Amino acid sequence: MSVLVLRALGIGDLATAVPVLRGIRAARPTEEIVLAAPAWLAPLARLTGAVDRVLPVDGIEVPRIEVPPPRLAVNLHGRGPRSHRLLAGTRPERMLAFACPAAGFPDGPQWTVDEHEVHRWCRMLDWYRIAASPNDLLLHRPAVRPVAEGVTIVHPGAKDPARRWPPARFAELATVLTTTGHDVVVTGSPAERWLAGRVADRAGLPDRSVLAGQTDAGELAALVAHARLVICGDTGIAHLATGYRTPSVLLFGPTPPAWWGPLLDGDRHRVLWHEERYDTAGRRAPRTGWRPPHPALDAITVDEVLAAVGLLCAHAAAPQ
Repeated sequence: MSVLVLRALGIGDLATAVPVLRGIRAARPTEEIVLAAPAWLAPLARLTGAVDRVLPVDGIEVPRIEVPPPRLAVNLHGRGPRSHRLLAGTRPERMLAFACPAAGFPDGPQWTVDEHEVHRWCRMLDWYRIAASPNDLLLHRPAVRPVAEGVTIVHPGAKDPARRWPPARFAELATVLTTTGHDVVVTGSPAERWLAGRVADRAGLPDRSVLAGQTDAGELAALVAHARLVICGDTGIAHLATGYRTPSVLLFGPTPPAWWGPLLDGDRHRVLWHEERYDTAGRRAPRTGWRPPHPALDAITVDEVLAAVGLLCAHAAAPQ
């Protein structure tokens, strides 16, 4: 093993790391690059064009990563001592990471909170004199055929309940979209199939429209790559829409879009966020006095989303 990269997280985390992974590939063109990440991300990792194989690591709660000492280890997981120590435990010849004195790692740049996720990791790589372009976010097209083409994807789930727009509003949205000619499907993880089913049932959609739990990461990427539109919260599938230049309407709540929003094709992506609600109940404020979803997300109305959809459809129909 030549290069071991730790980013044992989810779809959005992998998609936002594409510029850095490609920067490492350009710097080490002949060496094997291994990504320590959940095994289910392997189909998507291949679509970056920068990863040779995935070493199954699901989170950083594992006691150690059992590999021969790599020549280079890169911590793209976080800034805390746990991820630093886990990666240092592989005994690499050299390690790239943010500075973490608590882990005995004073090297590297300082972590900045108010920074876009893509820019953060490109900045870290640049500190070590390895170039990475923040705009290098496009993913390779999957070889697999999509389960559907030209569909409008409604994705109601998110790992954090604070980032889930109310399912009743997703259902109302899906109902209106269906009546206006959209072929709506509802996606999600296997654990979110109940949520997707609830949205589809309330919207009067057929069972075949519920694709939650029916696609792996590569098949989901193929679905997004061939979709008409994606509507979702601040979650992984939003970054697939960026990676495939698929129009999207993104609903933000506890996290500012300046940290996780799309960086490319501003005319293809509409971000909805009630910043004034974030100021009074932001992620850095005590989470008291409200229940999920986050107030900044809960303030988004169905009419706002439909208006954003209308703008995207008008743009797609306009002569280019």
